[in-house]
Amino acid sequence: MDLSSRERFSNRVADYVRYRPGYPPQLLDWVHGHLGVRTDARVADIGAGTGISSRLFLQAGHPVIAVEPNAAMRSAAEQWLGGEAGFSTVDGSAEATGLADASVELVSAAQAFHWFDTRAVRAEWARILRPGGLALVFWNSRLLEATPFLAGYEALLLEYGTDYSAVAERYQDDATMRAWFGAGFVDAAQFPNVQRMDFNALRGRLLSSSYAPAAGHPRHAPMLAALRELFDREAVDGHVEFAYQTRAFAGRLN
Repeated sequence: MDLSSRERFSNRVADYVRYRPGYPPQLLDWVHGHLGVRTDARVADIGAGTGISSRLFLQAGHPVIAVEPNAAMRSAAEQWLGGEAGFSTVDGSAEATGLADASVELVSAAQAFHWFDTRAVRAEWARILRPGGLALVFWNSRLLEATPFLAGYEALLLEYGTDYSAVAERYQDDATMRAWFGAGFVDAAQFPNVQRMDFNALRGRLLSSSYAPAAGHPRHAPMLAALRELFDREAVDGHVEFAYQTRAFAGRLN
């Protein structure tokens, strides 16, 4: 993970905490059922950010080590989850976690894998995984054209985003993920996920994105005006829906 990717969310932490989506419960049903991961397995949550994915595992009974290099995001996770039994944080990166050899049974990366040096993380995660342990990589992938609102939101990002296209192109497709796991690939799955938002939540969701121009940028005010227009046109009962597919990939690295 390079320095620019480590710091690009520092000024967006509050919006990230409040407005980023969680993950559907079916994901952990799949992890525990189909993949056979025990609910007390120790998890290294890599690129844990503000703790959204860490909380998912904690609520299911897992002890979690949240590995996050961004101090502002790590602090937010500590404030939110610091009182939870089994939760700890590490100032480390995906490629250099700081964790001991063979110290975890599950390495998980949610919504962050596209920022990593995928060659370096493979070696690092194999080092920290116990023999037979699993790596789990998952994202909420927004459905770009599923509704007029989602199509309009995609057009807005293409019009006003600072580097939206470059970031979007970093996301690995299914074939790339299968190839990354190689012979250790176990399985992949997809689960529907929906986030229902009023305008304030939609605004916060947009501003939590690293490619959304921040206050003071010449595109910031026009972007928010376009967002308001889109919301007023497409909202039903004062809300719009973000539809995602949660894409998950699992395999062994050692």
